[in-house]
Amino acid sequence: MSPHGTWRRSATRAVLATGVAVWLGPGAAGANEQRYQSQLEAVARQAPEAQAPEPFTSASVLERAELVRQVLARNPSLEAAREAWRASLERYPRETALEDPMLTYEVAPLSITGSVPFGQVVGLSQQLPFPGKRGLRGEMALAEAQAMREDREALRLRLALMASTLFDDLFVVERSLDVTAEHLRLLGQLKKSAEAQYVTGRASQQDPLQAEVELSEVLREQVMFEAERERLRAQLNGLLHRAPQAPLPPLPEAMPAHTAESVPAERLQDEALRLRPELEGLRARLGGGEAAVRLAKRDYYPDVMVMGEYNSMWMDTPHQFMAGVTINIPLDFGKRKAAVREAESGLKRLRREEEQLISDIRVEVEQARSRAEEARRVVALFQERLIPAAKDQVSAARAGFESGKNSFQVLIEAERGLRRVELREQTALADVQRRRAELDKAMGHTPGLPRNGETR
Repeated sequence: MSPHGTWRRSATRAVLATGVAVWLGPGAAGANEQRYQSQLEAVARQAPEAQAPEPFTSASVLERAELVRQVLARNPSLEAAREAWRASLERYPRETALEDPMLTYEVAPLSITGSVPFGQVVGLSQQLPFPGKRGLRGEMALAEAQAMREDREALRLRLALMASTLFDDLFVVERSLDVTAEHLRLLGQLKKSAEAQYVTGRASQQDPLQAEVELSEVLREQVMFEAERERLRAQLNGLLHRAPQAPLPPLPEAMPAHTAESVPAERLQDEALRLRPELEGLRARLGGGEAAVRLAKRDYYPDVMVMGEYNSMWMDTPHQFMAGVTINIPLDFGKRKAAVREAESGLKRLRREEEQLISDIRVEVEQARSRAEEARRVVALFQERLIPAAKDQVSAARAGFESGKNSFQVLIEAERGLRRVELREQTALADVQRRRAELDKAMGHTPGLPRNGETR
C-alpha cells in the first residue's frame, strides 16, 4: 500500500469520526438532562400516599390549616394534574432520541436458482439531525413540562382557597345558628312579657301574637341555616374526596384575631411577581418559545444520514463493504422563513401575555389588599359601635315597653335590628379571613396555611 493511500484512508477516518462526534455531541443536553432528572424527582416527591388515612379521627375541633392540608392531600384533581405534568415530562426522552436505525436487505432474484453466485445487499443507516436540533426539541419539552408543573401549583392554590372559604362559610352558618338560638330565647322572654302585660291590661292582644309571628320567622331562618350547613358539609367532603354525609369535627367558637399588616403595596406586588405560579408557568413557555425560534432557524441546515452496506455482487472484497452519507438540501427557503415567522409570532404573543399577566397580578394584589383592609375596618365598626348601639336600643325599648312608654312594635323592631346586626357581624368576621386568604392566593402563598410552613 502506498504512503499516499494510507494517508487518504487515515484522513477519511478522521473526518468521518469528527463529523459523527459533532452531530452526536451533547451540546446543551447535559443541562437539559439535569433539569429532566430534577423534575422527575419532584414528580416522585409529590406522589400521594398509597392509602390516605381517614382525616380528623382524633380532632376535637376542625382547624382551618388541617382542613386545607387534608384537601391538598386527598383531592383527586391534584393527582390528575401531577400525572399530566409527568406525562408532559416524558416527552423529553422521545424528543431528544435519535430516529430508529433502518436495516435494508436486497437480493438478486435470478441468482437464487441460477448458476451465478448468490447476490445480496445488506445495509444499515441512521438519521442524524443537525447539531443542536435534538437539544432544542428537548428544551421545548422541558419548558412545557415546567409549565404543567406550575399549572398544578396554581390548581393547588385554588383548592386551598376553596377549602379556606368553605371553612369561613361554615363558620358563619354555625355562628348564625348560635345567634338564632339566642334570639329565640330572647323572643320567648319578650312573648312572656307581652302576655303578662296583656293580663294586667297594659298591652293589647296583638302584642303576644306579634311575638309569635316573629318567633316563627326566626324558626324559619334556623331551618334555612341548618340546610345550608348540610350543603356546606357536603361541599367540604367533596373536596376531601369523602362521602357527602361524612361527619366533620365542630368548628372553633371564634375566629382568631388578625392584626393589620403595614406592608407597602409595592412590596406585596413584587412578592407576588416572584411567587405566582401562573407567571412562572408563562415564563417557562417563553423559554420554550425562544427554543422554538432557534429550532426553526436550525431547519436552514441539513440533516445527515450515515449508512453502511455490504454488497456481495462486487468481485473485489474491499469494494463489497461501503460507507456513505446522505444529506438533504434545504432549498425551499419559503417554508423555512414561514416557520421562523410563525415561531417568532408565537414568542411575541407570549411576551405580550407576560406583560398583561404582570399588570393583572399587580391589580389583583392591590384589590385583595384593599378588600382585606376594608374587612378589618368593618369588623372594628361592628364591635365598637353597631353591636353596642343595637343592644342598647333593645334594652331601652324593653324598658320602655314594660313601663308603658313605647309600644311592643318598637321592641320587636329593636330585637329584629339587633339580630340583623349580629348576623352581619358573623359575616364580617369571616370576611376578614376570606380576604386574607384571597390576598395570600394573589401573592402566591397557600391560603389557610402558615406562610413559614408552606411546601410546593
